[in-house]
Amino acid sequence: MRLSLATLLLTALATAQPRYGILLKNGHVIDPANNIDAIRDIAISTNKIARVAVNIPAAQARKTIDATGLYVTPGLIDLHAHVFGYDGSLFPDDTALLAGTTTIVDAGGSGWRTFDAMLEKIIKPSQTRVLALINIVGHGMIGAKFEDDVNDMDSERTAAKIAQHRAHIVGIKTAHFGGHGWTAIDRAVAAGKIASVPVMVDDKIFTNTGRTSREKLLDKMRPGDIHTHMFNDRQLEVLNRFTGKVEPYMIEARRRGVLFDLGHGGGSFLWPVAAKALAQGFAPDTISTDLHSSSILIPGSDMPNCISKMMALGMTLVDAIARSTVAPAKAIKRYPELGTLTEGQTADIALFHLRTGTFSYHDAWQKKRLASKKLEAVMTIRDGKLVFDQEGRAYPEWTKAGEYEVIP
Repeated sequence: MRLSLATLLLTALATAQPRYGILLKNGHVIDPANNIDAIRDIAISTNKIARVAVNIPAAQARKTIDATGLYVTPGLIDLHAHVFGYDGSLFPDDTALLAGTTTIVDAGGSGWRTFDAMLEKIIKPSQTRVLALINIVGHGMIGAKFEDDVNDMDSERTAAKIAQHRAHIVGIKTAHFGGHGWTAIDRAVAAGKIASVPVMVDDKIFTNTGRTSREKLLDKMRPGDIHTHMFNDRQLEVLNRFTGKVEPYMIEARRRGVLFDLGHGGGSFLWPVAAKALAQGFAPDTISTDLHSSSILIPGSDMPNCISKMMALGMTLVDAIARSTVAPAKAIKRYPELGTLTEGQTADIALFHLRTGTFSYHDAWQKKRLASKKLEAVMTIRDGKLVFDQEGRAYPEWTKAGEYEVIP
């Protein structure tokens, strides 16, 4: 009889324990991967998304956060940022988490010679998930002296470093090659073939380079490869300069599977190019920031601002979130691990206000455009932990003076 009572008591205690750690209540969930665009609750257990449903009881969670009036999305994925090597690099936790960005892909800062240093100095210490597109240049992105050195573009060694660090390296980057011809792209693609990863391309198309957008997209890049800085007009000629129409080779490249990435940066987003391209239905496949010290302030290239600029040009919020979550996750072959709010996946979650008013946005030439909507990050959950809370929604208000616990 005593055993039965004890068993009943233990069962009752177990039943009374909260099932979830954090519960987000009444937020407007946008999860394009699962076709959700509605009011839902999200429950987190340890570091996983445990349940997404209507009206999960607050009693089932240790901490309930009222998300009324907020949009709740998967943590944003920035496919092109700079956190290592490049002299304008920014430490990811200082910029990403307060922008609802839980995953950053460093675009070419490290090469096969320097990736191990990036792993120790940036990837391991960061709360932000940091992945890498490793540079085809062994020394990485540290200036023209190295980035123009074709002797340091080693396909075999680059592929070998990827094989050694599959958990962290998701592709290859070729950038800033100032020489003539196709050596940088050819060797990057060769390494991509060996390692079975995509290549992100960022190179000039000036007359003296011997390279053209058409050849690059149709003859050199493979399905799944990514061209960043798509609205730049120096790295890629999206529009015919005489007619203003999207070039036929752009449409053909997309048809054959080449991906186009925003890559805003400090010099790579121009209103005239972007506006005409989007008006003709040629939007970026993925939205990214090219965030660095020269793009974070006046150009305002963080993820919420990039999304807001796309909305200013006619993109819907749902579409922009898709291009900032599930689309980049698929591009780097990390779906469904990333980019979704699927039950059982890691709890990387972002919460936003969508403000209405008059807002000023700038392009890389610092030309201003006014718009009526602004996406503003207010909370970020990374790996199940609350890491950013702009409005203090997760914490009780202080109401009376002197109510501090004295810790001996």
